[in-house]
Amino acid sequence: MARYTGPRTKISRRFGEPLFGPDKYLDRRNFPPGQHGPANKTRRKKVSDYGNQLLQKQKAKQVYGMLEKQFRRFYEIARARKGNTADLLLQICESRLDNVVYRLGLAPTRAAARQLVVHRHVAVDGKVVGIPSALVRPGQKVGIRERDRGMEAVADSLKHPRGASCDWLEFDEETKTGTFARAPEPSEVPETIDMQTVVELYSR
Repeated sequence: MARYTGPRTKISRRFGEPLFGPDKYLDRRNFPPGQHGPANKTRRKKVSDYGNQLLQKQKAKQVYGMLEKQFRRFYEIARARKGNTADLLLQICESRLDNVVYRLGLAPTRAAARQLVVHRHVAVDGKVVGIPSALVRPGQKVGIRERDRGMEAVADSLKHPRGASCDWLEFDEETKTGTFARAPEPSEVPETIDMQTVVELYSR
């Protein structure tokens, strides 16, 4: 399946919450998309355990911008490590380079962060990395290449760094770089994704 490039509001309406940040259109049309969307707003639908598990997996993939093959690979990495698989899977998703760039406030959205990485504007420990799914390790420094910091989109984002609100990230205002201090605890991640149900789906 190709990566979805349509309206993001449509995805948010499907899940009933703003997955990609504040959405004024979702506020006005807070019901599922499609011909029967308004009717589904008031009609209660019983969702099976499998349906809920699948929904949570789809939500996680949409939030972090991943397709099935890559998300499944992250699950296998988490399962191979010692500890709670659901917590580890969430930490791995949060460790993606494009997500770290977004959390630091170097880009307004994860999609914009992904574009910065793909266009080779982002450096990790001073070395340019062009792979959005690259995993950042604790202690590594992430920032925009010095020669690219004058880009208008980057300059606007740097005025309001998000890193200050994430306890697992440290942001240096002087150098405009962030440090991935540690993997976040599940309770610290603002996304409302039930990774335990995703693990249960893969374990079926």
